[in-house]
This record gives sequence, C-alpha cells and structure tokens, in this order.
Amino acid sequence: MLRHPAAAALAVLAAGAAGSAYLYVTDPHQPGHLLPQCPFRFLTGQLCPACGGTRMVYDLMHGHFTRAWLDNRVLLLASPYALTLLARWMWAGLHGRTWHPSLSPRAMTVVLGVAVSWTVVRNVVDGF
Repeated sequence: MLRHPAAAALAVLAAGAAGSAYLYVTDPHQPGHLLPQCPFRFLTGQLCPACGGTRMVYDLMHGHFTRAWLDNRVLLLASPYALTLLARWMWAGLHGRTWHPSLSPRAMTVVLGVAVSWTVVRNVVDGF
C-alpha cells in the first residue's frame, strides 16, 4: 500500500484541530459535556499524570494561563516539547521522509519517573 510519509502526521493534526474546535466551545470545567473521562481516575479515584490536560488546553485557548498552570503544571511544561515533536514529524513527512522518534532507555526512565512522581505529588499534596 502506497502512503505519503506525511499522511499520519496530517491525520493527527486534523484530528487535533477537530478536537480543539469542539473543545473551544465546550467548557470542561462545567458538567454536561461530551468529553471523555479519565479511565484511571474513574477506576481509582486518583489523578493520573495527564488529568487536567483537557481543562488546561481549554484554558490556554481562552488565554487563562494561570488556570492552565493550576490544571496540570507538568503537562503544561511538556506541551512545547510535544508540539515540537509534531512539527518535526510533519516537516519530515512533507519532505517525503518518514520519521521514527526514539528515546534512549535513560530518557524513558526519566519520563516514567517524572510521570510517577507527578502522580504521587498531586495525589498526596493537597491543592497541588
């Protein structure tokens, strides 16, 4: 099957744009929306490392930077890195190249350590 190297990145970008358009007009701080619940929080009652991410993106889109910071600090700090990865993937694809990012075992350990630490801190320290 022939597929352009940019197809997957463009599909992710299109899905993200569609989701962002819906999120822009749907306040996740209010009940009664069709946004998915966090399965980890549903099962355990605890916050996962990404909990608050939807509210954070909503707040960023509406210029509420302090609220976005309070929704999920670590995810907010990681967002520029994630956007850089998407841009790199798009750039390679649009130039006819495939791109397969990889993390070293040490980098994977750091990412996992930050995620676990953040999960513990935000569930133990009240108001964090």
